[in-house]
Amino acid sequence: MNETAGKVRLDKWLWAARFFKTRQLACEAINGGKVHLNGQRTKPGREVKIGSHLQIHKGSLEWDVEVRVLASKRRPAREALEFYEESADSEQQRQKITEEQRLQRAMEPRPVRGKMNKKDRRMIHRFTNKGT
Repeated sequence: MNETAGKVRLDKWLWAARFFKTRQLACEAINGGKVHLNGQRTKPGREVKIGSHLQIHKGSLEWDVEVRVLASKRRPAREALEFYEESADSEQQRQKITEEQRLQRAMEPRPVRGKMNKKDRRMIHRFTNKGT
């Protein structure tokens, strides 16, 4: 892991910790008020320090984390989990929401989709030609 001596930009840390796929998406989330540093709105260039408290909203999910490692380079997901410590309430709430979403998706009927076969195309042609 790469620990820097002082500070790292907030957008760069969010990208390195794998909360966002690109730094641009991290910047947009910060500017949109979806990320709060120590309880306040902030800017993408704001410096994060070890012990900083972050609240991150992404879709319907919310993370409440404390910075443990200052990383400026993106690492594998297993290592990125060590960059922060998530509060127990945040983790339970997130798991509850994802479980509810999973159950809701399972309950919704799925439309039958696929490529039309030759028989389907012939039936459409017969139907449309009969009308003329």
